[in-house]
Amino acid sequence: MSTPVTAANPIKHTGKKRKYPFKILFQSRTGILGLIILSVFIIVALLAPLLAPHDHTKVDITATLIPPVWSDGGNPDHLLGTDHMGRDLLSRIIYGTQVSLLVGVSSVVVAGFIGIWIGLISGYYGGWIDNLLMRIVDSFLAIPNILFTLVILGVFGPSLVTLILVIGATNWVNYARIVRSEVLSLKEREFIKAAKTVGVKDFYILSRHLVPNVMSSLTVVSTLSVATTIILEASLSFLGLGIKPPDVSWGGILSDGRDYLATHWWIATFPGLAITFCVLGIIMLGDWLRDIFDPRSNIKNDI
Repeated sequence: MSTPVTAANPIKHTGKKRKYPFKILFQSRTGILGLIILSVFIIVALLAPLLAPHDHTKVDITATLIPPVWSDGGNPDHLLGTDHMGRDLLSRIIYGTQVSLLVGVSSVVVAGFIGIWIGLISGYYGGWIDNLLMRIVDSFLAIPNILFTLVILGVFGPSLVTLILVIGATNWVNYARIVRSEVLSLKEREFIKAAKTVGVKDFYILSRHLVPNVMSSLTVVSTLSVATTIILEASLSFLGLGIKPPDVSWGGILSDGRDYLATHWWIATFPGLAITFCVLGIIMLGDWLRDIFDPRSNIKNDI
């Protein structure tokens, strides 16, 4: 006898076992590579005090602009060389990993929390609430994110907390629009109508029925948002409106090396490579996460 389709079980089972997330991962070469790359960066960020060979803030005017160890004039004590102030470049890149990942993940959490709930309320209740919230969304979309971020940071001053809140407060509109479009379709489904009929409270419907059903769409968006936020933070730090010393970020190291590109290429090259590989790993991992959370992928794997 087949399993009936209900609010708790909206998809019929085919009798075949579902593939577990890590089985899906092992079938995806890009997913494995993305997981490895991102895991390396996370480990580096968590163990930065143990992995960094030198104090990343220490200035040594006797060791300025030392090239990487494999170049002529390189020093084994500074594997990736030093900058114009004699600071060890490898140590600065390692500590910059902490800031970049913290800003990227935290900003997406802030933006996702705001955008998901605004999208849920707008799509579920509709009417004048939907019109009001969507006009607010349109107002934010009319202002370029980078311009709004620059103005806020210029007024309040750059800091780690301010940077996270500002980036999160400017990126929530994408989540709101996606969630609203999903909810407009989902609220007409039978399991939502059944929940309303039996008197289930709106908050329970929003949090237990609608949120899980929109997560598949938000997974890829959130993954890409982490990657773009890391790039945005690096851009702001490059312009001098991001992380301030003694904290260090990849964008700040890039900014230090822009005047030495022609003669001392390593100062800007290595933090640029760190940004590239980190963003690439996050995007690759996003494909795997989409396969896990997308119900249609699960159905396809069962057949």
